[in-house]
Amino acid sequence: MAVDAATMPTVPKSAAATPDTSNSKTTSGSTSSTGIADNFQSFLMLLTTQLQNQNPLDPLDTNQFTQQLVQFAQVEQQLKSNSQLEALVNIEKTAQSTQALVFVGQTVAVDGSTAHFDGNATWNFKAPSNSSATITITNSAGQTAYTGSFAIGAGDSSFVWDGKGKDGTKWPVGDYKMTVTAKDSNGKDIAISTEVQGTVDSVDLTASPALLSIGGKNYTLDQIKRVVKQAASS
Repeated sequence: MAVDAATMPTVPKSAAATPDTSNSKTTSGSTSSTGIADNFQSFLMLLTTQLQNQNPLDPLDTNQFTQQLVQFAQVEQQLKSNSQLEALVNIEKTAQSTQALVFVGQTVAVDGSTAHFDGNATWNFKAPSNSSATITITNSAGQTAYTGSFAIGAGDSSFVWDGKGKDGTKWPVGDYKMTVTAKDSNGKDIAISTEVQGTVDSVDLTASPALLSIGGKNYTLDQIKRVVKQAASS
């Protein structure tokens, strides 16, 4: 049957290049993928209708609508890739949480100067060279619980406090801060970095990233500097 091109409705060529995206705004990756898929189907229907009703005297440029179709498909594929990357990130978070569980019951060292005292408290520090140092321990109120002078060698050292002051006073359970001031053999001040050492009591897997509880304080997995092997009791 012949088709009268003069009376046949036509669809503007520009419609293929500018599909309706008024409903493509979304608030999440999954809804974005759904929205783009819906628009993709609408885009195909628009092209099909346009091809069926095009003016045979002025046909649609096939190269133009094919290019638009390819570009639209690339956008859809990119959204799918984003969704897959999000799934990979969630898998990585799960793996980190599982890894954090391994540290429960382990003695570890983390950067810091405030340790929880409950029978004893341990700090690690590192000196760049042989030096004479003054170690001061204060409670949460800023009161000096202990102070003493020591000769320390270059490298890593540890200080274990039994909770007694210089006068023999036994201090209560709580958080205590250690400050180290040191001078080298030439009397020049040197910086001493400190670490807090303690046992991982629990892991909060509901947090992201997972939080390790050490002496009532929370730390992330990347804050752990080392795992310390405890000597067997004789």
